[in-house]
Amino acid sequence: MQPRLAGTPLAELLAARIREGGSLPFASYMAECLYHPQHGYYNSPAAAHRIRDYYTSVDVHPVFGRLLARQLAEMWEILGRPRPFLAAELGAATGALAAQILDFTARALPDFSAALRYVAVEQSAVRRRALEQRHAASLASERLFSVDVLPPQIPAGCVFSNEFFDALPVRRLICMQGQLRELHVTSGPAGFADHVGPPEDPAISEYFAREGIALEEGQQVEVSPAAGDWMGEIGRSLQRGFVLTIDYGHPARQLYNQHHFRGTLLAYRDHRAEENFYAAPGQQDLTAHVDFTALEEAGARAGLEKTGMVSQAGFLLALGRGNDFADLCEPGESETVRLKSRLQLKTLIYPEGMGETFSVLVQHKGVADPRLTGLQPL
Repeated sequence: MQPRLAGTPLAELLAARIREGGSLPFASYMAECLYHPQHGYYNSPAAAHRIRDYYTSVDVHPVFGRLLARQLAEMWEILGRPRPFLAAELGAATGALAAQILDFTARALPDFSAALRYVAVEQSAVRRRALEQRHAASLASERLFSVDVLPPQIPAGCVFSNEFFDALPVRRLICMQGQLRELHVTSGPAGFADHVGPPEDPAISEYFAREGIALEEGQQVEVSPAAGDWMGEIGRSLQRGFVLTIDYGHPARQLYNQHHFRGTLLAYRDHRAEENFYAAPGQQDLTAHVDFTALEEAGARAGLEKTGMVSQAGFLLALGRGNDFADLCEPGESETVRLKSRLQLKTLIYPEGMGETFSVLVQHKGVADPRLTGLQPL
């Protein structure tokens, strides 16, 4: 990638850091771009409204959260109706998904709602304040808890996320002369640029060998040790229950094949995607596809078993068919609103929309052979 000028406050700080200490691993650069306490994409004063720079399933229609709530309620039943049942959302942002789930359970699932304690985990102080303003009543009644880290112990419940793991820092690697090399970030008069160096973590090569992955000359890939760290923490925290991960990505052999020869990392700004990762540090989102094989393995090391994995389309269709998607519409809505809702549902489930782009991985701990509706074949 050619260097580009990047005149942002964070760019100046990163350039000074590189001048003093040498090139940065890309994962360190990405972590600063997203999570710097003052200038990071998720932590700057603009972070509360910047979430609109990208479009998630939560934004499409509340039926996404309603069907997810039904799956959480079934998990509660399988666990024997524990009180409380902790539903911990990673990357809760400003609380849009929390609103969908809490509103729906209060109206349609009163028994589950009485047992539910929603734990909104959000590292960004800016977005956490916006969430707390939005959910002031739920905070006061202790239906919702706003925290910046995962609780160290979850006796019974579900840790879930929607597009959380794709936003964790990644290492960028390239195959050169048959060897795995790591891409670092350097800085010069023209701006930031790639710098090739030896891989800092030999475990990455060992992982690829174990999974039978052979990269071609010039092929670029991304790996996220942070994702494995998070899954390990989740497994240690959860005593009994489920982990539900919704994200875009693939199993390792599919993620690291020729179809992704240049990797999957993209920069997003104003709903536009590009590959100039150095254009505006702190003012654009950086995201990469998730390696679901790595998540499964990290979970297994922390005591989690794989329950199943399906596409988002399969997950939502399996949950909605029981009542013919009655949760899609509110009582008394006009036919115009109902038609719009049906079109929005298509965006969530159709292959050309989000249906096959996103996958749902479920893992469990402390429960024998659970059968979840969302994982059942259609």
